[in-house]
Amino acid sequence: MTMNFEHILFSIEAGVALLSLNRPDQLNSFNAQMHGEVKEALKQVRQNPDVRVLLLTGEGRGFCAGQDLSDRNVAPGSAAPDLGESIEKFYNPLIRQLRDLPLPVICAVNGVAAGAGANIPLACDLVLAARSASFIQAFCKIGLIPDSGGTWTLPRLVGMARAKALALLGNRLTAEQAEQWGLIYRVVDDADLRNEALTLARHLATQPTYGLALIKRSLNASLSNTFDEQLELEKDLQRLAGRSEDYREGVGAFMEKRSPVFKGR
Repeated sequence: MTMNFEHILFSIEAGVALLSLNRPDQLNSFNAQMHGEVKEALKQVRQNPDVRVLLLTGEGRGFCAGQDLSDRNVAPGSAAPDLGESIEKFYNPLIRQLRDLPLPVICAVNGVAAGAGANIPLACDLVLAARSASFIQAFCKIGLIPDSGGTWTLPRLVGMARAKALALLGNRLTAEQAEQWGLIYRVVDDADLRNEALTLARHLATQPTYGLALIKRSLNASLSNTFDEQLELEKDLQRLAGRSEDYREGVGAFMEKRSPVFKGR
């Protein structure tokens, strides 16, 4: 099933929702319309029980250059824009939606990922990057701070020293460095990126995705929970997992020595 948008490509097939940013001439930078289209696509993902996995990527030579600066008026003499309002209206909801989706979210970074475009992948669960891809915390170059969760995610993934270097210097981080630093899951050859990402998404779509959503929820919570709080959460989520159809199917398949057929519930 394919749905028509102007600035994104969106389709659902075999349990995989594929959302591709599609403003290649602007390196897939966000304007208000693209924000609205991504929001609508994510709403459909959440509401469609047939969707088991989301794959996010970009068209053309870049994944996403962040905010389209031409979409804001910063001409001399004009009133200063309220960037906090833009964050509150667009970027924070986007990051929360990706992080909180009750299913695995894969991001395939196909080229430069700069500004918000460098931090949006970090709200996803598994990040693959083309070997030619790069990550740039470009905010410092125009007097801004990393947003889209960057100031929270970066220190937790790469440590404070490297996070500060990336944010204060705005240097280009290659995909291979990002993998070595633990920022992303894996680097693949450019020509293989889409197929590798789709293969991973299709595999996850056959797995017990109700349980995978609980894994995602528990690991995200661990970043702010105390040890005792996390033990309590594990107890509560394991109770939910143990009542699921997928758990019953998994155990039944194991005992009967057959391949399980999970339904994500």
